[in-house]
Amino acid sequence: MPDWVQDAVWWHVYPLGFVGAERSAEEHRAHGDGVVHRLGHLTAWLDYTVELGVSGIALGPVFAAGTHGYDTVDHLRIDPRLGDDGDVDALVAAAHSRGLKVLLDGVFNHVGRDHPAFRAVLEQGPGAPTASWFRLTWPEDWRPGDEPRYDTFEGHGALVALDHRAPAVADLVTEVMTHWLDRGADGWRLDAAYAVPTSFWATVLPRVRAAHPDAYVVGEVIHGDYARVVQESGMDAVTQYELWKAIWSSLNDGNLHELSHALGRHGQFLDTFTPLTFVGNHDVTRLASRLTDPRHLPHALAVLFTVGGTPTVYAGDEQAFRGVKEDRAGGDDAVRPAFPATPEGLAPYGWPTYRLHRDLIGLRRRHRWLHRARTTALHVANSQLTYASSAGDERLLVALNLADAPVEQPAPHAREVLAGGGTLRRPGTAGTTVQLPPHGWAVLAV
Repeated sequence: MPDWVQDAVWWHVYPLGFVGAERSAEEHRAHGDGVVHRLGHLTAWLDYTVELGVSGIALGPVFAAGTHGYDTVDHLRIDPRLGDDGDVDALVAAAHSRGLKVLLDGVFNHVGRDHPAFRAVLEQGPGAPTASWFRLTWPEDWRPGDEPRYDTFEGHGALVALDHRAPAVADLVTEVMTHWLDRGADGWRLDAAYAVPTSFWATVLPRVRAAHPDAYVVGEVIHGDYARVVQESGMDAVTQYELWKAIWSSLNDGNLHELSHALGRHGQFLDTFTPLTFVGNHDVTRLASRLTDPRHLPHALAVLFTVGGTPTVYAGDEQAFRGVKEDRAGGDDAVRPAFPATPEGLAPYGWPTYRLHRDLIGLRRRHRWLHRARTTALHVANSQLTYASSAGDERLLVALNLADAPVEQPAPHAREVLAGGGTLRRPGTAGTTVQLPPHGWAVLAV
């Protein structure tokens, strides 16, 4: 993993939603607008992200696509709903001038039906030079104009799966990744990496890193053997969905045994790689809507910023945005809203959550070793948890209380409350305890 990732905290943005772009390329063309230079809208928020304390911007799809961005039709062209090459160059330059890294989102498992390679197949039939790019089944009595059956991404007919055994597909992905790293990007998120054979990435990534050894590559992996995927693929990391789920469900269920178990699993992953950690993203219900008790939002953030990993904040979560993902057409809209022109347009009630994020991000960046920290549970009950995060001689304690009553729980050798609130008894001794208020939490120096 590149050295700079130790200090990485990402602000994750879904650009098409953020800038208020049309829902589809067809709707955009109907307006007759051509290229609309909207990425400057995002540039206007970079100072806000610096003040938040993050060190990089993780962009959702910015390449030409049919609808939501994950149905790419041209990996080498910026979506005209967002702008053009000059706009993305300006965004990257503006980010870098503020010390921010830029992560791009690459959709390399599938393409949209309007991708020229697939259009050639539909127009030219089995003899199309790009027919080998896809997993196709042709009718035995094929005639010009007949459409083949083709593998899709999770049954979505508009998303045509690529055949990752084809050398031309490996060449395409290598070219695209290298092209945008040449243009100034610092790394890639690999969308739906779980659907792509690890052997494909093991072929592509060394070619990309030959030119860009400091590029960070993280794969979207939801289920499965995370460590094996990293080891076999050559990625730096994968998304830590296990911990995401355990954080909100343990808080909702009043079952911190689940979180303790997940942190144990998380430590095993850290033996192999440093996961990308998060409590929200563009594909899931926002944390503020997911939690049944809003008093536990700080608990979730305390965990995110005190355990090993590379933390990511989904844009708007730092303002306690609400939004529920639904399994229907347009069901992502609520979690991918347009943002005002500048931060001054935000509602006033979100700023306390922003300040909490800022404080915890600041704590993490003052304790750089947390990137590789392991956790050890010191006290576990349904509604209480104390754990230690440590790396080498460095150590912090985190204490959580979900109960309606104040509690006193072990906090051995704790000396000071760094964040949250609580009262230490017998500080600096083996018998130190922390008194937490109802639904309280604290990060403690040892």
